[in-house]
Amino acid sequence: MRTARETLSQIAQRLADVTETPQFEAELLLCHVTGWNRARLIARLDDPVDTSVLEPLVARREQAEPIAYILGTWEFYGLELAVEAPLLVPRPETEHLVEIGLTHLPKAGARALDLCTGTGCVALALGHESGAETLWATDINPVAIRVATENFRRHDLPVHVGQGDLFAALPTAVEPFHVILSNPPYVEAGTWEGLAPDIRNYEDPGALLSGDDGLDCLRQIITQAPMRLVHGGLLALEMGETQGATVCALLEARGFVDVAITKDLAGLDRIAHGIWDASSTSSVL
Repeated sequence: MRTARETLSQIAQRLADVTETPQFEAELLLCHVTGWNRARLIARLDDPVDTSVLEPLVARREQAEPIAYILGTWEFYGLELAVEAPLLVPRPETEHLVEIGLTHLPKAGARALDLCTGTGCVALALGHESGAETLWATDINPVAIRVATENFRRHDLPVHVGQGDLFAALPTAVEPFHVILSNPPYVEAGTWEGLAPDIRNYEDPGALLSGDDGLDCLRQIITQAPMRLVHGGLLALEMGETQGATVCALLEARGFVDVAITKDLAGLDRIAHGIWDASSTSSVL
């Protein structure tokens, strides 16, 4: 048998054309099959390891299957989540949604909504960090509802879950929210074939594509959100890096104030957000 050190080197070489972080992913896969954490792995690099279970997992990753699907879990905001194909794998830039939401929640009686929840990552992180009194998470995909519910139970977080198209998944009598967050579909339909194979071949196009300009879902959310927000409530939306000016204009036209953009760690426009002004006379878009 090869040592752990030799095994890591071989896996990293095989994954070099698939990922920008082959060594990190090699470590994740080896930890997954051995049950070791990273510290134990580093301490046991010269120990022999059985690679028979590891081989089919590496072969899957060589085909560009997202490593989160192979592992079955992924970390978001320091929390481990169950992840299942074809749900979107939680990404670091989406953590900015949580950060923005946390700054706007009241200290008592907070009510928040996560639209297009997917794995439930945003609602889970927001609830875990804030202790919000009322949390809702909605998605149109029944797989998302099942996996998100599993994640909420795993972390013992009480979240109301609704299946349906955006706000239609909510009961009419739900009180308006202080914060609405969403990582909705925002990819232009014509760009699908140019996306990376780990996205194009595995993730749900319904959770990514949103019309010719990528703005169909964002428009719908911006139009309908005021009916579900308190006066002074926050709407924050993840978007594509070139969509900032347009999304901000849509928010302002609908009557949102203090509209701004938050950039991700790469310096790209990532989150558009604004405050609902109930005194606005702006018409529906």
